[in-house]
Amino acid sequence: MSQHHQPSTLAELGRTWIEVWNARDLERVLTLYADDVVMTSDRIPAMGFDESGTVRGKDVLRAYWGKALALLPNLHFSLIELFVSPDSVAVLYENERGKRICEYLRVNAAGKIVQGSANHPVH
Repeated sequence: MSQHHQPSTLAELGRTWIEVWNARDLERVLTLYADDVVMTSDRIPAMGFDESGTVRGKDVLRAYWGKALALLPNLHFSLIELFVSPDSVAVLYENERGKRICEYLRVNAAGKIVQGSANHPVH
């Protein structure tokens, strides 16, 4: 069960999330996540993973993001805004291709991300 976190703590998680992605350090990214994480993105099926758009568990997430990182050598996120609730942070950012994305990250009592959702603009 989630608990309430301080807004500053969640904002720091969002800034750290951007920082570790920009370092292209997949293992550091994964330290932010719980072992039983659930991640949803419309990019998951396109990368050859679950057709539902959802992957479960840190090991599958590592495989998915490892494949994505190999295809995106210039990956870079620029933070636009952070939004917090008692148990989540939404990170609005622009990627290296100028696309805006909003990442929803819900955390558990220990502050580890248990649910993520990459939200892309409607085309």
